[in-house]
Amino acid sequence: MLSVAHSPDADDIFMYYAIALGWVNCGDLRFENKALDIQTLNVEALKGTFDISAISFGLYPLIRNDYALLRTAVSFGQGYGPKLVKLKNKRLSKRFKVALSGAHTTNALLFRIAYPEARVVYKNFLDIEKAVLDEEVDAGVLIHESILGFDEKLEVERELWDIWLEQTKSKDLPLPLGGMAIRRSLPLLKAIECERILTDAVRIAHNNKKILSKMLLERGLFRVDAATLDTYLNMYANENSISMNEIQLEAIDKLFEIGYRHKIYDAPLKVEHFLIPTEYKEVRFS
Repeated sequence: MLSVAHSPDADDIFMYYAIALGWVNCGDLRFENKALDIQTLNVEALKGTFDISAISFGLYPLIRNDYALLRTAVSFGQGYGPKLVKLKNKRLSKRFKVALSGAHTTNALLFRIAYPEARVVYKNFLDIEKAVLDEEVDAGVLIHESILGFDEKLEVERELWDIWLEQTKSKDLPLPLGGMAIRRSLPLLKAIECERILTDAVRIAHNNKKILSKMLLERGLFRVDAATLDTYLNMYANENSISMNEIQLEAIDKLFEIGYRHKIYDAPLKVEHFLIPTEYKEVRFS
């Protein structure tokens, strides 16, 4: 039994559940899934807890020796992403107090670069909006479905997409948010098969979006209504989530470059060196 961890967020659930529902040919492999918030997922990945785990791309350089990156079940923002929000008409000082969803998220990396003097606290992403409304913090970075609808007392101070543009100098590169990592200690052929199964799950989910969304809504697995879910999945669980393309790989390289340039990572990395070598199976059995 292989352990798979993902967030309780709509895109992660949507991309995984074709496996849970038996829609994917898993051969002899069996999976046990667990839903955890992104901060917990990143912390557990640092410990090596799960065989396969959703992670923030911003975390990956810290776990590269223990986990390889999968090409599938990825979420990128193209012209959108996390939002820094505050109470309307509130003025933020240089050392404003802000709530982030986790220390190793991509949004935390970009935020710290843009606001080095801000006082950061970490909260479950579901609690950030309330913390801002209650003035427990001066501002907060909203992620996941929260970016699509928040209290009318709040306003967007800054889009993290804009910080990404400032760092990359390119409107073409999507913002790398979340992906999947697999334990390196697994036999390579098993790891290749896991990537195949997960890729099939995302493809099947995408190709059967209406019926799968309806089934999962009826099971109460989402925090949003059908219309919001459709919008959200179009953003973060779409055809580009099935298997990373060249522009997405380039974007991850840029993220790693930015992190190294700002001394967040200890070495320059190229994502191609950390993917599952799927060609091994073909070469071995040719």
